[in-house]
Amino acid sequence: MIAPLLVLAWGNLSRGDDALGPLCLAALRAQLPDALQDQVEFLEDYQLQIEHALDLIGRQRVLFIDASLTCPAPFQVTELKPAQDASFTTHALSPQALLQVFQDVQGEPPPPCTLLAIRGEQFELGEPPGPPALAHLQSALQWVRQWLHADGS
Repeated sequence: MIAPLLVLAWGNLSRGDDALGPLCLAALRAQLPDALQDQVEFLEDYQLQIEHALDLIGRQRVLFIDASLTCPAPFQVTELKPAQDASFTTHALSPQALLQVFQDVQGEPPPPCTLLAIRGEQFELGEPPGPPALAHLQSALQWVRQWLHADGS
């Protein structure tokens, strides 16, 4: 059985604030109420891959989580639409390009998808996430808990 909600986070735990996506996912997984255990699937990766389009099949809603240098603090929420962009041919696929791959392969629109971008500032190799980024993470977690309990209507 496919869980109706998918939370897909990416980032590198060894690159400072780039760890925000995986840290958010780990906190959500640890705090997930029993009532939602069968409703949510969590996926984590270093970056989005074309193969992740298959993970969207059969979902009611999808939440993408990543760290961002450009979003306003503490975080930004964006409703996503399929779009072909230059990331399609690079190692760093955008969520919009992933949705376009889904649409092209499945011949139907993707499920409703949202991007949660959490503000980060330092992405140096070998550094831990900074205090400002961890504070942004806490704010983002509050928003995600509400997203998990929303009925999607």
